[in-house]
Amino acid sequence: MSIASHRGQARLTAILLLVGLVVTGVWVWKRLPLDTQDLIVEQAVPIAALAVGTGWGAWLAVIRPMMRRRQRIQRREALLARFAKTQEWEQRRALAFELVEVNEYRLEGLESVAGPLRDIFSLTLKQALGDKQHRLRGMAASHLGVLQDRSTVPLLLAALEDDHAYVRGCAALGLGRMRATEARDKLAVMAKEDWDQTVRSRAREAVERMK
Repeated sequence: MSIASHRGQARLTAILLLVGLVVTGVWVWKRLPLDTQDLIVEQAVPIAALAVGTGWGAWLAVIRPMMRRRQRIQRREALLARFAKTQEWEQRRALAFELVEVNEYRLEGLESVAGPLRDIFSLTLKQALGDKQHRLRGMAASHLGVLQDRSTVPLLLAALEDDHAYVRGCAALGLGRMRATEARDKLAVMAKEDWDQTVRSRAREAVERMK
């Protein structure tokens, strides 16, 4: 029997059990004395509602975040394994971007590949030229900031001069993530004078991070 058939049978069994429990519950309820029914409604139901509410709160506050973290770590480990095996440039670049994003733009957990990621993002920022590739340049700039590698600060400073506002904004974001204080004066000027509102906002945020 196929896996799909097993799953179908399992679902059918679960539905039948649920229906059986509902029918049994109704049958038992109808045969309870009225005093017992009143007692259940007055005391047991509020307690059950409180328990459900408490359980739901625990799910939202503790269990769901833990499950999401576990899923994120599993996804990250799978991507790291693929990254280690992949040699083709564009595939490695796509995996590099995805690794940082899956890891929620944090360095923790990516230390083992920080060097290769830096090289990929740096090369992308240098070589993805032209207006059509501005998104690649911008993503590379913002992701470089996650890696906290001070050797890339000059490259990000140069990206602040990019013709495309998206790239300038992402470079400001990357410098802010790195808290590169040597860029503070330039970012302060951009926060006031850049023609693009998003770039000005990103520059202000970066300066605030450096305080």
